Amino acid sequence: MKKGPGLLSSFGKKSKEPLTKDYRLDQKFSISTASVAGVALRSTATNKDGVSTVDVGAVFKSKNTSIGVKIDEQSTISLTFVLKKIVPLTNFVASFNLRDFESGKIATTLTFTEIAPSTNAIASFQLPNFRSGKLKVQYFHHHATLASTLALNQAPCINVSATIGTPTFAMGAKAAYETTSTKLINFAVGINFNRPDSTASLVLCDNGDTIRAFYGHRFDVSKKTATAVGITRRLSTNETDVVVGGCYVFDDQTLVKARLDNCGKLGAVWQHRLIRRSLVSLSSELDTKALHKTPKFGLALVLKP
Repeated sequence: MKKGPGLLSSFGKKSKEPLTKDYRLDQKFSISTASVAGVALRSTATNKDGVSTVDVGAVFKSKNTSIGVKIDEQSTISLTFVLKKIVPLTNFVASFNLRDFESGKIATTLTFTEIAPSTNAIASFQLPNFRSGKLKVQYFHHHATLASTLALNQAPCINVSATIGTPTFAMGAKAAYETTSTKLINFAVGINFNRPDSTASLVLCDNGDTIRAFYGHRFDVSKKTATAVGITRRLSTNETDVVVGGCYVFDDQTLVKARLDNCGKLGAVWQHRLIRRSLVSLSSELDTKALHKTPKFGLALVLKP
């Protein structure tokens, strides 16, 4: 099912990675460990814009069942229960924090896989208020992809996304239909082109008001060097945003990225893998049109066994 053209929301995703991924300007520290008994522990501390958050979590997995608990700095306790294949082809997820549980609010998700060939269905709702729920149906084929979301209330909004083509070339469209006003409140169309050494996409969205184009290119077979450019044009305001960037992989452990937009903001990322699943990432952003301002810095340290 993953060999098809993908959804419109995935168009340009590979092209944008050198321009968007890992450019974080906060400080994050995460450490996790796991035991042979199926218990995984994780602790994360984040500082963003002077606001610090901390949470500690644990997950226990046994065959088709997992139970997770998380506690944050405000002593809010969240619980998550996952039951896979409770009946054939059906998964169940229930999550809530203790404060909401006292008021009877439980977020629930039911996933039905392969209810028909290449078709999945996902139902999500908050107990006991079923009117807050949504039903999503996905169909993945080698040459077509279809996804539809329906809100389960008296005046539902229907979202539909459809794509035809191949992994090399695809055309797609999506729209939202409001049943109360019988109008299309949002639509988008686009094309996507993939080659082993390059990717390109062009999307017209926001009801025809915004044009987004992305292009990415890899210069060598080993994919060590890549560059990308993104252009966003807003027709109603006559504004155009341009960003260019690239990345270079020194070895299996070190990666560097850089980007520059038309506003003069220069960003850079240095990422180093310490061991197999642990890495440190240092990022920075400098306003080249206001050099008197202090550059922004971000740091992320992720430790995994």
